[in-house]
Amino acid sequence: MKVKGVIFDLDGTIYLGDRLIPGADKVVQTLREQDKQVVFLSNKPIEPRSAYAEKLTRLGIPTPTDDVINSSQVAADFFAREMAGARVFCIGEPPLLKELDDAGLEQAQRPEHTDLVLISLDRDLSYDKIHFAYHAAKAGAKVWATNPDLVCPMPDDEIIDAGATIAALEALLRRPIDGLIGKPSQMMVRTILEHMGLPSQACLMVGDRLETDIAMGKEAGMTAALVLTGVTKRYMLEGNPVQPDYVLESVQGVLGL
Repeated sequence: MKVKGVIFDLDGTIYLGDRLIPGADKVVQTLREQDKQVVFLSNKPIEPRSAYAEKLTRLGIPTPTDDVINSSQVAADFFAREMAGARVFCIGEPPLLKELDDAGLEQAQRPEHTDLVLISLDRDLSYDKIHFAYHAAKAGAKVWATNPDLVCPMPDDEIIDAGATIAALEALLRRPIDGLIGKPSQMMVRTILEHMGLPSQACLMVGDRLETDIAMGKEAGMTAALVLTGVTKRYMLEGNPVQPDYVLESVQGVLGL
């Protein structure tokens, strides 16, 4: 493999729930022994990066926190820089709210006094939250999302993700939201490449979603490999405008590239 860095999606690529994809640990170990840089990437902002690193380590892939990048980190850094002190209404879970608080962003208390609505995965999503977000946007708040995923794969189920909430708000507002932070956003790409210190052409993106992992990698000029252990099945490739460079049954196929 000629690439110098490998970027792995997590859910559906390295693990499903608390179950490691068979052989994923050996793949990462071998790449590291070959002096490849390895970074793990997640659109799911329901845990701090340290929790993902601890999970990977527990599953047999020793990982420092710095080698995990997720959408909540990128979102907090971006809005702290571009909208310092903004009043934010976040449809999301406590770890994301803490990242925003730590970045100096204020939690909005009223729709008309809201500068930013941030949509994310929220397993406590409610009518009241959508109502607040809708009226905040009508009053002029920008609407961004950490990720566009409709569902998050689990071993025996799928969790409804941020994409469904985005669709609801876009239907209510009759317009697209203002921006995305996570995959396939090139904002995520810039964070990855700055961390790795590599050009995109030297990187391989490995993931299970055409519309996020593969689309992001291809747009950035990376080599992109789709694994079939998560959301995307082989038949979904037919006629899809997003096509990977490689299609692998699982992450084990990376070592054969």
